[in-house]
Amino acid sequence: MGRNDYKKAIFTIIILAINSGLFLFLSIFYGQQGERLLIEYGGLYEIAVNYRGEYYRFVSSMFVHFGIEHLASNMLLLAILGYNLEVEKGHIKFLIIYFVSGIGGNVASFWWRSLGDVNIMSGGASGAVFGLMGAILGSYIKHGRPIARLSKQGILVMIGISLFVGLTTAGIDNAGHIGGLLFGFLISLILL
Repeated sequence: MGRNDYKKAIFTIIILAINSGLFLFLSIFYGQQGERLLIEYGGLYEIAVNYRGEYYRFVSSMFVHFGIEHLASNMLLLAILGYNLEVEKGHIKFLIIYFVSGIGGNVASFWWRSLGDVNIMSGGASGAVFGLMGAILGSYIKHGRPIARLSKQGILVMIGISLFVGLTTAGIDNAGHIGGLLFGFLISLILL
């Protein structure tokens, strides 16, 4: 991978840096990441949205994480998927897919929780990351060829494992993951 290859995925690198930098900043100045801290610094929290009108949380929650493991798993997948998608499809399409998927996943999560009158907080880039998976799958279905080295079987296995882990682990925002996946898939059919 040459120096110019990194320029082709500049927005993936910028998003990785923002997520990691924000996590590091909050960890240094405020200690261990936790739900209370994320409520103050942009996590998706129903009370803040419904009663204080803090709609920016549909975006800001994509950049705050609960702990180093949460951050590391999201950033690893973002690095792999984002790099390949941005290099193959371009900066603008990548950004549109990333943010539409992340916001769409957050809207799906918010809607799902409102049905059950559940007042919990969520955060992280996973809705957007699932959207990248959905977009790669959508692109494969639309064009009949893989993106970079990401084959249809490989992306299906990645989606299956990721959904399985989410569904079998307590405290995971599955509505956000599935919403991001669907939004990424649908937007890829339009954009790619």
